[in-house]
Amino acid sequence: MWDALFWAYLVNATLLIVHEIDSAYWKEWELFRLPGGIGFFLVLHVPLVGLILWGLAELMLQSMAGLIMSLVLVAGGLFAFCAHMIFIKLGWEQFKTPASIILLIATLLASLAQLALLAYGWLTPVA
Repeated sequence: MWDALFWAYLVNATLLIVHEIDSAYWKEWELFRLPGGIGFFLVLHVPLVGLILWGLAELMLQSMAGLIMSLVLVAGGLFAFCAHMIFIKLGWEQFKTPASIILLIATLLASLAQLALLAYGWLTPVA
């Protein structure tokens, strides 16, 4: 389970980080009404990306912190997909390009796959 979860986490983390690059292009701070423009948005992402990478390292160590961060990453992916679909339904023009939509759908699928691996790991008795 650990190997599969590691790779699922890596794929999902990559998709989420690329989504955040896309978010900077679309000025996501305006959607969420965050102050400080691009400067604050970038500063905010330094600890977020660090936390994502730390979670991957913890997952490699097969620690409880890695499992918790894996669940946090899943929640982040599901939130990203749902929030942006709501913004699109409300008529916002951001994130409507094929590349943005494909990235959001890929993030949803990766998050669901990672969640399934987490559930399987927690529900399967240790031999």
